[in-house]
Amino acid sequence: MVLDPERLSQPVATVEVGAHPAHVVADRSGRAYASLSGGNEIAVVDLAQAEVIERIATGAYPHGLRLSPDESEIYVANVEDGSVSVIDTQDLTEVARIPVGAAPVQVGFTPSGDQVYVSLRDENRVAVIDTSSRQVTNRIDVGPNPIQMFATPDGAYVYVANQGTDAEPNDTVSVIDTATGEVVKTITTGGGAHGVSASADGAYVFVTNIADDTVSIIDVESQDVVRTVPVGDRPNGIVYGDSSR
Repeated sequence: MVLDPERLSQPVATVEVGAHPAHVVADRSGRAYASLSGGNEIAVVDLAQAEVIERIATGAYPHGLRLSPDESEIYVANVEDGSVSVIDTQDLTEVARIPVGAAPVQVGFTPSGDQVYVSLRDENRVAVIDTSSRQVTNRIDVGPNPIQMFATPDGAYVYVANQGTDAEPNDTVSVIDTATGEVVKTITTGGGAHGVSASADGAYVFVTNIADDTVSIIDVESQDVVRTVPVGDRPNGIVYGDSSR
């Protein structure tokens, strides 16, 4: 579904993409890329035409995906075969498939584009990929069942949401220092920590707590939760929008 940000209640178009669409990202040139977990592929949508213009094969059960900062590549986490697909956005082809570990769920670029962090849900770890070599250079222990992660705009930290399981939701976020590759703090948020985003100025990080129906707001300077906001049933992903623009 394509929405006008000025009139969110009135969809502009509905595009049939395929089986089990999981995540979607859009670039600045008018294309959207949707991971189809049920089809082991990425659907490329021309937003002006509101139609799929290409399909790109990936690994098994593609889920989370993110564009590189320069939008030249997309990294896609393939949950069921323990890999990350690298998609060339110019040629619309898979140019590499990187083995990373058990159940990769989401990826996150550092602002420079030099590194990609990958949540390994079933290992309770995060893999670090060097994008120039396309090799895993580190694996970092975090909390139970990490899901999403996000780097601060200065590239100093990566925040990892540890969701846990439905039976035992976890309520922590692991803070990784990108310079040392170590967890420097574990912050208590809310049950089922899942989605992560940061403000454009890097002052705050926002975490959705899927089991508590809340969003935690973390002050980056103090590394503490400064506010918890009730939002509704099972909040999932989250993005930051600058209302001043």
